[in-house]
Amino acid sequence: MIRRAEEKDIPAIMKLLHEVAEVHHHARPDLFLPDASKYTVPELAEILKNDGTPVFVFTDEADTVLGYVFCVLQEPQPGHVLTPVRTLYIDDLCVDENARGKHVGSALFRFAEEYARSLGCYALTLNVWEGNDSAKHFYESRGMRVQKTGMELILGEGGKDEA
Repeated sequence: MIRRAEEKDIPAIMKLLHEVAEVHHHARPDLFLPDASKYTVPELAEILKNDGTPVFVFTDEADTVLGYVFCVLQEPQPGHVLTPVRTLYIDDLCVDENARGKHVGSALFRFAEEYARSLGCYALTLNVWEGNDSAKHFYESRGMRVQKTGMELILGEGGKDEA
């Protein structure tokens, strides 16, 4: 039921990317545009070809995409302070709103975790925006904990392009 995403999956993935973008827009309309998508179709097609950015989909018996997980393999980088470790970063995980509550997200997360282990990764990481409490709870219930915290001080309209 979980397989590497293919070009034929692009329309379904684009629909889900739009759902994710709407969640972010509702939580942070100051940062996320309405009616947007993280990637264009050509960008997504390139991502699907890249072994360093594998995308996996959860499908039903009819091969309908019910969810996805975008992954990014982060290779060790030598440095002076941080230990060079291989990490699998979950760039995005989404379950179709009609398939929620059916453990699709849990299956995708477990798949990403096992995939990371098979690659010899030290950790599985991701980011969750404040205001997305359901995602935060989902990941915490799978054993994830806060690694670092990004903070901001909003200074007003400065820096925003005038439309």
